[in-house]
Amino acid sequence: MATIAPERPKTAPTRTDKPFTPDLVFFEPQALDYPLGKQLFERYQAAEIPIRMTTSHNQVRGIPGETAIEQYRNAKRTLVVGVRKTLKFEPSKPSAEYALPLATGCAAHCHYCYLNTNIGTKPYIRVYVNTDEILAQAEKYIQERAPEITRFEAACTSDPLSIEHITGNLRKTIEFMGKQPYGRLRFVSKFHYVDSLLDAEHNGHTRFRFSMNADYVIKNFEPGTSSFAQRIEAAGKVAKAGYPLGFILAPLYWFDGWEAGYTELLERLKQQLVPEAEQDLTFELIQHRFTKVAKKLILERYPKTKLRMEEEERKYKWGKYGKGKYIYPDLQAHALRGHLEKEIARLFPQARIEYFT
Repeated sequence: MATIAPERPKTAPTRTDKPFTPDLVFFEPQALDYPLGKQLFERYQAAEIPIRMTTSHNQVRGIPGETAIEQYRNAKRTLVVGVRKTLKFEPSKPSAEYALPLATGCAAHCHYCYLNTNIGTKPYIRVYVNTDEILAQAEKYIQERAPEITRFEAACTSDPLSIEHITGNLRKTIEFMGKQPYGRLRFVSKFHYVDSLLDAEHNGHTRFRFSMNADYVIKNFEPGTSSFAQRIEAAGKVAKAGYPLGFILAPLYWFDGWEAGYTELLERLKQQLVPEAEQDLTFELIQHRFTKVAKKLILERYPKTKLRMEEEERKYKWGKYGKGKYIYPDLQAHALRGHLEKEIARLFPQARIEYFT
């Protein structure tokens, strides 16, 4: 078994056409007690990808790199296979009642991503092999709220589609939720790897959403993701497969020419989407925000970023536990919201805007 990962850091990709393949894999010993854990161990051993053991997926040590940025980029190329021990699900408003913890971390390099602070010093990609236990807990939450519908968001701490080729957990969860009269699944992705999910028995219980943005934002702030065109094509496949479809327009970002940029985005969606996609279409609108901690980490990890994060140009919004974030001032926020709502109503009159935040 190989034991050492290459020291040379990977540079952040500009775009991706191939699913994520790790340069280094860590396993918790308990993960090998589960069929998926054994399968992944054998797969990466056969592929001669370096494997190491770790006592906990929360305490991974030994990711190579002489500088902080090298360690960060190598961590984004590292997979950790573990057991999810905490089965208390976090709330996920306004999107859903609960966050469904299938994975943590993402291989993409979106400069603005809130995972920069949520994950902080643990930017490696974690997958959990005790899927049956996680879904059993989800079923308990569904039963507690029945006959009300309980929604689960599967993309709070990761992009589950980006690692579906590794675990198959997303398909398993979709088919599990398809059998739940009072359970619904939601997730969002910036990737186009949907083919393995098209024939899943979802029964319309999973809303498949894609994160979209103006060209300016995708080109400048979303390296390592699928292109706009790839996401649109994938959305058409998903709609034809009968999934309810949605788009998250996030982060809504104030740049020179933003009005024309977001109008172009929506017009391209209208032109390229298949008719089936508009039958039950939703939009979620989220303005750009950041914290001081996030700003510090983003500038360390992406020192050449064009992302504007001047506190004096923003409004401070208090959140839970005495912490808050910087959002756009009311005048800019209202302008963003008004323009997007007007254009969505013009181009997609049957669509539903679920929220603006």
